[in-house]
Amino acid sequence: MNLENIIHKKNNDLSKRIDKQKVPEHVAIIMDGNGRWATKKGLPRSFGHNKGVSVLKEILKVSKKLGCKILTVYAFSTENWTRPTKEVDFLINLFSEVLKNEIEEIHQELIKIRFIGDLTPFPETLKKIIYNSESLTKNNKNFLLNVCVNYGGRQEIVKVAKELALKSSSGEIKPSEVDEELFNSELLTQGSKDPELLIRTSGEKRISNFLLWQLAYSEIYISDVLWPDFNEFEFLKAIIDYQSRNRRFGGIESLPNESFKDSQCSS
Repeated sequence: MNLENIIHKKNNDLSKRIDKQKVPEHVAIIMDGNGRWATKKGLPRSFGHNKGVSVLKEILKVSKKLGCKILTVYAFSTENWTRPTKEVDFLINLFSEVLKNEIEEIHQELIKIRFIGDLTPFPETLKKIIYNSESLTKNNKNFLLNVCVNYGGRQEIVKVAKELALKSSSGEIKPSEVDEELFNSELLTQGSKDPELLIRTSGEKRISNFLLWQLAYSEIYISDVLWPDFNEFEFLKAIIDYQSRNRRFGGIESLPNESFKDSQCSS
């Protein structure tokens, strides 16, 4: 049996363990470790970013096949501008090239793509490609891919607070009307269910200013694997781990004998 067949068998074996009725609808991913992966191999960091794109394509297909409906990925944070200019320029060019090369296939797969973040600092050419990509896929219903670029969770919350303050001062809303539902309606992810699962690669145990509001009750899965080495097998492991957890949302897990005791006491 060759390596490809072995990998296929391992993935199939793992896939059989997944309860298709409990697949998370929305998965968020911090795709970390591209640069370190390349450096460990004695390659320029750009090689890691290129490899990371091919991994994202694989995970997009796998998550869609499993029955997920939304994938949100952290592609470029507000803090990433502090990286060397050469690397930032490479990433901006990479976004452009990937979109130009992949958007038709994304559209044919009936995937809607949405870019989340402040696009203002990006070159006009990239902004036009982003706009055209969103426009082309806006009516696709099968799957939603959120790409977070120049995005920061704190910045998003401040933005929403300012917008609600302006609406309040203009009399459009009353301060007493501000609640979670109204706040949600102003978020950049408006219309999307919050992620049930956050995956972070490379072993780092932090959320790095990513979806701070939306991740309030997400399960967090940390993989030691660097993003360019992440694959279908690793993604399936994350889903299986997610399905093993008891999502209590601040409550407690009720046991069968507890309900019996309660009924005895009330009688």
